[in-house]
Amino acid sequence: MGILDNKIVLITGTGGGLGRSAALTFVREGAKVIGCDINVDANNETIELVRRTGGEMAGLAPINLTDPEQVRKMVEDSVAVYGGLDVVYNNAAVQRFGPMPEFSIEDWRATIAGELDIPFFVSKYAWPHLVKRGGGVIINVASLAGMIAGETPPMVGHCAAKAGVIAMTRQFALEGAQHGIRAVAISPGPFLTPASDRDLGDNQEARNAITKKTLLKRFGQPEELVELAAFVASDRASYITGANFAVDGGASAW
Repeated sequence: MGILDNKIVLITGTGGGLGRSAALTFVREGAKVIGCDINVDANNETIELVRRTGGEMAGLAPINLTDPEQVRKMVEDSVAVYGGLDVVYNNAAVQRFGPMPEFSIEDWRATIAGELDIPFFVSKYAWPHLVKRGGGVIINVASLAGMIAGETPPMVGHCAAKAGVIAMTRQFALEGAQHGIRAVAISPGPFLTPASDRDLGDNQEARNAITKKTLLKRFGQPEELVELAAFVASDRASYITGANFAVDGGASAW
């Protein structure tokens, strides 16, 4: 028996990293997962990994989640796969980094679209389906950057967008309570995914600059985030809504 038995979960950005880890963790706990990504091959690889474990996962790709019409259709197609929707896990995001005032208007708009529009669009179109099921859970992946400023790399757009995600989550919780919908934000600090590990390479100076604010002086591993997400999605967390959980190695503590 898993803590998510019989739950139908939509996870965005399942082509790798935290999204892939979430898919594997949620199915391990008994959920049926629908995953979506803009990268077809990467999403198919995640589906294959899930199915090798004996889990159930369907995939929709390619999906551009900044396009509201594509999101609307993706949600409708997701609901059709298993006949409903219980949990929305808004993991996908696209962001750009850079200092003020060199951060361009294009960079700003792309980051707001990639980090704030995406969870809004997905939640908007999923909302009536959660209501139809008698309630459900929306989990928004925010960021430590939505809570404190970030020095490395410069992140004015990222900070603004993720602070918006945290605030939006609180409003979801307020409006969703009467429908049995819980909404929770999870704010990761620096996490090491295959993509970030590749990008950082052997640049130890850059790695140290990123992790120096953490009390634990290291990156988080994907499972250290998604285990919390699985609990929050479960009925065991039925009294948790409107909250933002920092999973940041203590970076926001000082």
